[in-house]
Amino acid sequence: MKTVTFKTNIKCGGCIAAVTPFLNEAVGEGRWQVNTQDPNKLLTAEADQAFTVQQAVEKAGYKAELLN
Repeated sequence: MKTVTFKTNIKCGGCIAAVTPFLNEAVGEGRWQVNTQDPNKLLTAEADQAFTVQQAVEKAGYKAELLN
């Protein structure tokens, strides 16, 4: 597994609650986090493929742009 980081539009606790089931299913509970204090609303996740994380976020109705 590698650590991937995304710029997102996940802005608040309600947004995090909305993406939680999608990300938990895609990468597993406790393997991701969103920093809503950062201006880029950074999502960091442990995943084999970045696409899996990006797809889960988009499925929840949010955007994710890969940074690394």
